[in-house]
Amino acid sequence: MEYSKERINNLMRVYDEYISSCDYIRMPDVYSAIVNMPSERFWVSDIRAALVVSAIMRGEAILDTMWPLKKEMYKEIHRRVLMLREIHPELSISELCAMVIIQPAPKFYLTAGSAKMMICKARKQWIREKLEKLRLL
Repeated sequence: MEYSKERINNLMRVYDEYISSCDYIRMPDVYSAIVNMPSERFWVSDIRAALVVSAIMRGEAILDTMWPLKKEMYKEIHRRVLMLREIHPELSISELCAMVIIQPAPKFYLTAGSAKMMICKARKQWIREKLEKLRLL
């Protein structure tokens, strides 16, 4: 994935903040909570977003074959593109999608299981980097 490092950094930051705020930690609840927390952007390329949004606008049933969370994400991107298009009718769908995907997203559009796998895989490196930053202070 094009933005995998940035996405895992964002996910790990939200994970760290959530864990720090908990009095009692139950990991399945943690993963379910963090995937539904706001993300700093939509984790999709502007090219893919433009392809999907263009297909939606042409009336193609492209969303019918997608997993529910991907479908939800693209519907939100499409909704925002339509709103931006009213303000900037001179811009192309590609330009509008590029503007939308860098906006904060309402959630990560990941399953709790996917978040768990990503966090478990990245956790050692995340802790190592945090310790390095503390040593530099």
